[in-house]
Amino acid sequence: MNDQEKYEYWIAYAQEDLRAAEAMLHAKRWIYVTFCCQQAIEKVVKGLYGLYLDFDSIPRVHNIARLVNDFVDKLPQPVTQEQSDFFDVLTRYYLNNRYPDYVEDLLEHTKGEHAKEVFAKAKEVFEWLQTLRP
Repeated sequence: MNDQEKYEYWIAYAQEDLRAAEAMLHAKRWIYVTFCCQQAIEKVVKGLYGLYLDFDSIPRVHNIARLVNDFVDKLPQPVTQEQSDFFDVLTRYYLNNRYPDYVEDLLEHTKGEHAKEVFAKAKEVFEWLQTLRP
């Protein structure tokens, strides 16, 4: 598989995550809306990471801002503070820590309107990220 095919692989799975986020939005499963948005953006970023740096060295981390910072100097346009802040917001929704108090806190703070805003912003950032492809 060449680098272009590897990138397309990451994008295909990212698109599936975004579709899952939309399905969760309709089902009113707010925490899963935000989790699927996080997964979608992480996958696009990992696809870009592979193109700009190396597919074999993509870190197995979920901190989107950290991943972007590894290749931000190679991008054709800068990442805005708003975009960087959104990456940090999304990273909080990676559900790696499923202890009851963590999930309970997320559930308490992730209501319908917020999840809808995250989804809308994720779609916007998803499209923008794809324009950064070298």
